[in-house]
Amino acid sequence: MLLAVFTFAACSSKKEGTKEQTQNIRIGEVTHSLFYAPLYVGIEKGFFKDEGLNIDLQTTAGGDKTMTALLSGGIDIALVGSETSIYVHQQGAKDPVINFAQLTQTDGTFLVSRKKLDSFNWNDVKGVTFLGQRKGGMPQMVGEYILKKNGIDPHKDTNLIQNIEFANIASAFASGTGEFVQLFEPTASIFEKEGKGFIVASFGNESGTVPYTTFMAKESFLKKDKDAAEKFTRALYKAQQWVDTHSPEEIADVVSPLFKDTSKDITVKVIERYKKQHSYATNPLLDAEEWKQLQTIMKEAGELQKEVPHEALVNTKIAESVIKK
Repeated sequence: MLLAVFTFAACSSKKEGTKEQTQNIRIGEVTHSLFYAPLYVGIEKGFFKDEGLNIDLQTTAGGDKTMTALLSGGIDIALVGSETSIYVHQQGAKDPVINFAQLTQTDGTFLVSRKKLDSFNWNDVKGVTFLGQRKGGMPQMVGEYILKKNGIDPHKDTNLIQNIEFANIASAFASGTGEFVQLFEPTASIFEKEGKGFIVASFGNESGTVPYTTFMAKESFLKKDKDAAEKFTRALYKAQQWVDTHSPEEIADVVSPLFKDTSKDITVKVIERYKKQHSYATNPLLDAEEWKQLQTIMKEAGELQKEVPHEALVNTKIAESVIKK
């Protein structure tokens, strides 16, 4: 497994003349995207370091790989779609994966057309090749849910391709596969700038509020390292509040060092889009209504064997304690 690894903060720090050890926390992010800006703000602004945490950030490229890394002990915390915790639960895991802090609350993908359209109607995707995301993942399930909401059966009305690895979807479209593709930022905006594609719709505007990307850990970790989980969530909440109260330009200034291959104007545009559609959760609490919407989407996609109670796979106590303080 190829991982992009970023390590932040020192291994130790000194406070009032005494040496205080920081705790290393290994985070696996499903992809490296400006969709996760609050996490990067927390890292770059030193909010995690202030809590005594050293963040070892690994890009684990895809939901399956991210969950495999978590279950095998390769990472401590996964940043991935909440649906993955339900899949693990459906497989009868003895050490369940628990969602404890939400990062994003809408879909983060955009519908990109190969041709520039004067106007767009969802019916435009009928009868053409649609390059979707991985079957069973949040992007694909939300995409199908929205298409169906607009009267389109993606499996009957389009030539749906969903067997391409997550990391290769953009390059497949760039090389000529499909008339439409579902892409995350900043790839969507970069394609638009380069004339390779044109954003025609936002899945996030139509998805409703869902636990699209959350931080989760094995139940055993949350019991053993409850203090670390609370420190992590406290730093995250501080970052979420900072993002909520600052401009896209200010946020871009902070996170740009982690996106050296993305121009400043694209970075600002992407963050502006996500803020406008309220993609960034302003606090880490994953509530019951969002959980219900997630399972509605999963059921519609045929991926939910049985409804799972909110309290079974979501720990709200950590987020609630952090928000109240």
